[in-house]
Amino acid sequence: MNRFIVPIAVFVALAVVLYIGVEHSPDKSNMVSALLGKPAPAFELPVLGDATRKFSTRELAGRPWVLNVWGTWCAECRIEHDALLSIARQNEVPLIGLNWRDEDALAIEWLRQLGNPYSVVAVDGDGRTAIDFGVYGAPETFFIDANGLVQYRHVGAMTPDIWEREFASRLPKGALP
Repeated sequence: MNRFIVPIAVFVALAVVLYIGVEHSPDKSNMVSALLGKPAPAFELPVLGDATRKFSTRELAGRPWVLNVWGTWCAECRIEHDALLSIARQNEVPLIGLNWRDEDALAIEWLRQLGNPYSVVAVDGDGRTAIDFGVYGAPETFFIDANGLVQYRHVGAMTPDIWEREFASRLPKGALP
């Protein structure tokens, strides 16, 4: 019995230290990205609902934009959807959807039922574009400035507070599309 006390005590101590570290982390949703301050990965992908049309990041050259990675299979994506609709109504910056590893029919129905906050939705069926952005789970949202540089990455559901503090605050004055 005594030989188990020390390993159990060490395990409990480590668990407590890890718990305290996570709880006192200043912002658990602000994941450092290797892309910060670097050019956003360029992509050209099919447009959801119109497979004959391609969307390219070249269309956004010279202006800031926001990329939101989502999927119908993602519970947090449903939670953030109302916030995205509100952001889209502000019409401050193009909000580009990256539908990640999803079925087109499900994504089209999702947007029909819940509303479409996106200027355009690019289909990332094989997940390569998300990988280029360093995405490991949905939702993730990126702010790309007018120079095409990634300035911010948010992991988790978007909220009005996060939008105002971390995204809208980075927009140049008069940045309407």
